[in-house]
Amino acid sequence: MNLKYKKATIEDLDILTKTRIEVLRAANKLSNDINMDEVKMMTYKYYKKALCDGTHIAYLIFDGNKFVGSGGVSFFQVMPTYHNPNGYKAYIMNMYTNINYRRKGIAYKTLDMLIKDIKNKGITSISLEATEMGRPLYKKYGFISMNNEMELL
Repeated sequence: MNLKYKKATIEDLDILTKTRIEVLRAANKLSNDINMDEVKMMTYKYYKKALCDGTHIAYLIFDGNKFVGSGGVSFFQVMPTYHNPNGYKAYIMNMYTNINYRRKGIAYKTLDMLIKDIKNKGITSISLEATEMGRPLYKKYGFISMNNEMELL
């Protein structure tokens, strides 16, 4: 393996968008018959804005010229609290490793790079939504399950 970890730039919009759709299909167990055109268009717009204004960072992983993985983080601000006086938060998302490259430390290294970028911004409130497959990785890194959050459906 000749792995290269690359911080995504605006030139990577197409591969970021394509990967996001793949991740959503896999995480939600969606067949290729499900139309994702609107999500694809909105994802492209999101990346185009967020990569430029710094509200998103992403890494792309290649083995030579072959794309094998990714990971990203979105930054946002909420009202300050006692435990988070500046209100800034980071939400890790779009963690993906090609099936042939799993269990080789790629996701862990990608996660570590993202966490370092987050902490360099002075952000300490970090969350994510884990798939069943991803939970062991996040637990190994030190994430814990929080059961007190609720969502309106």
